[in-house]
Amino acid sequence: MAEPATRDVATPSNAPQFAPNPRVESIAASTPPPNGVPYDRDPLLDHAPSAIARRQDFVERVTGAKLDHVRRFSFDPSTTRGNIESLTGVAQIPLGVAGPLHIDGEHARGDFLIPLATTEGTLVASYNRGMRVLNLAGGVSCTIAEDHMQRAPVFIFRSARDARSFRAWVEDHFDDIRRVAEATSHVATLLQIETYLSNNLAFLRFDYATGDAAGQNMVGRATLFACEWIVRAFPSLQRYYLESNFATDKKVSHINALHTRGKRVTAEATIPGDLLRERLRVDPAQLRDHGMVANVGAFLSGASNNGLHAANAIAAMFMATGQDVANVAEGSAAIVYGDVTPANELYLSITLPSLIVATHGGGTSLATQRECLAILGCDGPGQVNKLAEIVAAVALAGELSLAAAISANEWVAAHERLGRKR
Repeated sequence: MAEPATRDVATPSNAPQFAPNPRVESIAASTPPPNGVPYDRDPLLDHAPSAIARRQDFVERVTGAKLDHVRRFSFDPSTTRGNIESLTGVAQIPLGVAGPLHIDGEHARGDFLIPLATTEGTLVASYNRGMRVLNLAGGVSCTIAEDHMQRAPVFIFRSARDARSFRAWVEDHFDDIRRVAEATSHVATLLQIETYLSNNLAFLRFDYATGDAAGQNMVGRATLFACEWIVRAFPSLQRYYLESNFATDKKVSHINALHTRGKRVTAEATIPGDLLRERLRVDPAQLRDHGMVANVGAFLSGASNNGLHAANAIAAMFMATGQDVANVAEGSAAIVYGDVTPANELYLSITLPSLIVATHGGGTSLATQRECLAILGCDGPGQVNKLAEIVAAVALAGELSLAAAISANEWVAAHERLGRKR
């Protein structure tokens, strides 16, 4: 958890600046333990080939393992600075391409080839199957309903009444708080502050728009300076923590399912019954019945996802395109709905209420990940909503394919043929 750097920081009239943190500086300059993993105290040199080679040799000497493939870079290792510390090599993941998938979104329009990084057999084949059927049905429609990124500090007071008064004060001073927060970034926009009271605590959810970036670090910095200004301006406040676990970063939560963290995106399609029977050997009523039974199973188990495997699409696309893979936790909390139309068609949709994606920052600038974003046409500015719609459409293809395989009793046979590593 980040610490407040100083109490004498941002006001609405002065741009925020970080003061040096002696504790952090001392850690960065410390000497590694004699038997620890070697690193260079100069962070600019620690990603140099000589520093990487020292770590590779150290790992081989200590563990007896032979690093052959781990040593093989196809890109300049210095480009990973800011993405990883103690860089020692690369972990290569097989990459398959599925599709094309026809998408009729507000941002993603046309036919897309889909890069999927996975080690799970049958996955690419299953998504391909779902995509073919969706294409024959006219493609997938996608809609983004909301877009927020949060940081959620908690403020601690002497009494519940002080906390209640603080809620009203925050509402009255929102414009001041917003100016302080937005002064830390040329991208972050503070949209609103939600306040939730419990005991003598006030939990605030700062909701931001963050452009093409996922924005977790961006909103952390912005909220830190806002909190420091609040501490100075509200006298009865005892203390605060920058993150209260109320943003539920990298965790599934009901509040994110209802209020959104990242993008709230829905993918939907209507598939004729004849097409389902011909291509997937099921009819619409079978899939609806299977979905109703699966809803009971999800309810009894306490699951936050009533679908089948949205995490597969999200994880495979996240690894391919340089997303923060831990955000699969929020993203996979999917809501699947299906029905049979009067024309005996299957209406099928999936909503991802907390899909966190980026086309700028983090791992999206790495070499192979940038190439995969280029495959999708999402490697330039202003493409993040397009990427979100593509991810949701791919997730829908996977739901259709797996639901049909289970309903037609073909699931195990497919894994036996394609997915077992003998």
